[in-house]
Formats: sequence, C-alpha cells, structure tokens
Amino acid sequence: MIITIVCEVLGVPNNGTSIAAMNLISYLKKKGHEVRVVCPDEDKRGWDGYYILPKARMGALLDYMFEINKVVLPAFDEDVMRKAMDGTDLVHVMLPLFIASKTAKMAHFMGIPLTAGFHAQAENLSCQLGLINWNYFNRRIYKWYDHNLFRWCDAIHYPTSFVRGVFEKSIHHNTSAYVISNGVNNEFKPMVSPKPEQYKDKFCILFTGRLSAEKSHKVLIKAVQKSKYNERIQLFFAGDGPLKEKLIKYAKGRLANELNINFYSRQDLLKLINMVDIYCHPAEIEAEAISCIEAIACGKVPIIANSPRCATKAFAVDERSLFKVNDSKDLARKIDHFIEHPEEIKELSEKYLQKRIAFDQDACMERMEKMMLDTIERCTVNGWYASKVLDKKAISRF
Repeated sequence: MIITIVCEVLGVPNNGTSIAAMNLISYLKKKGHEVRVVCPDEDKRGWDGYYILPKARMGALLDYMFEINKVVLPAFDEDVMRKAMDGTDLVHVMLPLFIASKTAKMAHFMGIPLTAGFHAQAENLSCQLGLINWNYFNRRIYKWYDHNLFRWCDAIHYPTSFVRGVFEKSIHHNTSAYVISNGVNNEFKPMVSPKPEQYKDKFCILFTGRLSAEKSHKVLIKAVQKSKYNERIQLFFAGDGPLKEKLIKYAKGRLANELNINFYSRQDLLKLINMVDIYCHPAEIEAEAISCIEAIACGKVPIIANSPRCATKAFAVDERSLFKVNDSKDLARKIDHFIEHPEEIKELSEKYLQKRIAFDQDACMERMEKMMLDTIERCTVNGWYASKVLDKKAISRF
C-alpha cells in the first residue's frame, strides 16, 4: 500500500513523537510499502519520498516558544499536500496541530481514509505558556485537538489506555481507538557496560528524554541533594531541550558531583543505560515515556512519579518503583533505599526484564500496520471511500 505520513514535527530524534514517526516510517518501508513523508525539514529536501512544507510564521510569541524548543512547524501548502496524497491509500497524521484541520479535510475531499496518532497531551503545550495546571485551558486544548483533527479520523492510535481515557473524558465521547505502544527497538537489551574509572565508586542514576518543564527534572536534582548519599551519587540527564542551561545552573551547589548532561547517539545511550544503577522518571506529564521503557528493556529498575497525569506509573511492578509526584523527599527516600539494598535492584531487574516482550517494537509496528490495513478495508466499499466520520457535504474548502 501507499501511505502518506504527515509529520508537523520531525527534525532529529530528540523527542518521543519524532522517534515514533521515524520508527513507523522505517518499519513500513521494510515491509515493502511505499511511504511518503510530509514535513517542514529543509535538510530533507530532495530525499526520495519526502515532501517539504514551508516554515510557518505564527507571530512573535509562538515563533519564540517553538524556537527555544528547537521545533520547526510547517505552513499548509495545498500543492505539496496534493502531490503527497495523490494516489495514496491512507493518510496518517502524527500531531493535531496547525495544519491538521486542512490536511484532514483534504484527505476526506480526495476520498482517502485518515488515521492519526495521539502523541501530545494538552499539558505539553500549556506548560510552555506557564498554564500547565489550568484545567480549563487544558480541556480547551483537547477540544481543539478533536475539532482540528480527531473528529475527522477513521481510526486513532493511542500509545496507552491512560491517554485514551484522558482524551475521551475531555471531549465527552468515544473514539475509534487502537491502543498500541510505540514500542522499543530490539537493540535495547541487557549488555555488559562497565563503569569508567571516575564512576566506579558512584551510584549512577539516569533520566532520558527532553529537557522541558513537564519532565520535572528539578525534583530529581533536589532529591539527590536531600539524599544521605549525595556525595556518592552521579546523576545523568541524557537528552536535549530548552532547559539545558537552566538545569546545569540549578544543579550547581546542589549536587556533590557535577551533573552529566548530554545528547547521546543510540549506541552510546545503550551503553549508558546498561552502565547506570537505576533509572528515574520524575515527569508529571507523560503519554507513554518510551525512554523509561528503553531502560526497562535493558533490565534497569525505574523510580517513577506516581502522577495522575502520567501513563508511565503503570510500568511499575510494585511501590518500590513509585514516588509521590513532585515530592523530592519521598524520591530521596526511594533512592536511599535502593542504595542501601542493592540485592533488591537485582531482584526487581528480573521482573522488569519480563515486561520487555510487551513492548517489542516489531510486534507493535505490526499492529500499527494492521490498524492501517483494517481502516482501508473498512472505509473502502466497491473501490469508493465510504467513511461515515463526517458528512462530506460539510467540507466546503480546506
């Protein structure tokens, strides 16, 4: 089949959505499908199968907000989109943002089945404006998501049941849902990775992911500061994002050992995950947290924020791997417990390794492929597009 994947955000793999998109594109190509990718990345212009949209100008405030997050957003271009969609069997949209509505209407107008992924919680946007805890604003974002894209979709991919529930509760109706993990690459597995000499006497803790406000990095830094073993702990942040310099500054004077903060290649990240003693995920907002699953797949014991707005807490095998959200004292207690009881790390590691099969990336991508094939079959009758998502008479223009 021919599949057009619309990525308002692609760029480099420094966030979950980009990683999910690249994994899906790679898998579908490997299975022999023709994949057309629509994105705003000028560095990909001229690549086979890539259709490049112009960069959007959205006003000083929004442009600045996305710039500091190293995000490039596209403007809708009907000619580019028409070329990308012409003759395609299905359009899959990764995000419900600023070109989603016109893309969805155009797909319906052209008689093409439409699916989409749910990769961005409302708080991922509201936190950039300092409105993360304004529930009314977050509900309005979800309704905007629905109006913009999801109400047009023949099927919606949710990475977790948690995020499906949050969205459907906010918009007050059920959706055509497929709950499928984004999965973890098979390269993430236990391997021998000795500690370098400077870390041999250190208890090493890792967080992986974007360096942005909703990840609550400061809670982890404060927990290490409050730990009885501050002088023994080496903290690693593997990732990139707008808060990098602020976190380096915040950690100074609080951590006995300098914060190690870098963006790593996949191979170097694999070595780092397997080198550290435990993994910590303090994020308050999370739709799935592939980074945490990658650590679990390597047999690392996680300590996860027990946040009502975070799907990641479902990965914990028992209370030893959970701490009260935004409570650095409780997190410090959990860290100290594992330092004092290394035998429990070994015990729990075996339990977490048993969970990795549920996140096998090939199995997850196979289910994504089936979702797309099922949608095409369900929406095509005698060669004609027969979706009942919306009356096509309502589509006056893009």
